[in-house]
Amino acid sequence: MAGPSLIPADVRARLRGLRLGGRRAAGGDGFGQHRSRSRGAGLEFAQYRAYEPGDELRQVDWKLYARSDRFFVREAERDSPLTAWVLVDATASMGQAGAGHGTRLDAARALAACTIELALRQGDRFGLAIVGGEGLQLVPAGAGPRQRDRCLLALSAVGPGGRWPDEARLRPLWERVGAGHLVLALSDDFDEAAVALMEKLSAARREVLNIQLLTDEERDFPFRGGHRFIEPETGAERTSDGAAARAEFLRRFAEARQGLHARLAAAGVRRVEYVPDQPLDAPLRALFAATPAERA
Repeated sequence: MAGPSLIPADVRARLRGLRLGGRRAAGGDGFGQHRSRSRGAGLEFAQYRAYEPGDELRQVDWKLYARSDRFFVREAERDSPLTAWVLVDATASMGQAGAGHGTRLDAARALAACTIELALRQGDRFGLAIVGGEGLQLVPAGAGPRQRDRCLLALSAVGPGGRWPDEARLRPLWERVGAGHLVLALSDDFDEAAVALMEKLSAARREVLNIQLLTDEERDFPFRGGHRFIEPETGAERTSDGAAARAEFLRRFAEARQGLHARLAAAGVRRVEYVPDQPLDAPLRALFAATPAERA
């Protein structure tokens, strides 16, 4: 399978120093490397709470439902793995490539593979959501090497195309991603609907992290002479002299990124940027390294 080669050998070795997790991610079923609030039989009872979309029906206290006609789940404390989801933007703009470093989608595939590898090593459950012009493709959460292979196969088959789908087509995502699950969104963040989805997931008690994928040409704007720029999802065109437009583009692009950072931070979403001429594990290190020295 082509999937495992998505992670270079040197990056794979450096992943050993990272631990997948978030500030408020809660565990699911089973035992792993995270201390978290979880539910299950035979554990020390902690509290009841109201049922939320994403909770499993087997966790409902049916005796309490019979008395109250309301759904409640039991919570207890135990060590358990988290459930992590990798959300990959596969819209047309993700097909843009930089100077010899592949496309944004290539970078998203590689970062997704690294995240899946971290979850596998820790015994966590993980799933994959690919969003593109064809709608939503889901690999439901599971664990183990076969689950990894299913995710890598889906990643290897996807190509960029179309625009971000409407909210109705993303409804299955809400049925799968439960409260307390970790969501890592890999996107160029150019679609307003993609940013709004991250905000809504975070507001619904999902731990949301974002890696914004940029190209070196966007960061540096090295163009000289006359150029025609085409927006890949709408086909809109604009001609400009590269040197004359450079300062204004860089100023406005920096302002847009700063605004996005502030907006997502206000929603509780941690965001980092990644340009493919950087080490592949750099954004993961910024999000998941245990100490400031390891994040550098």
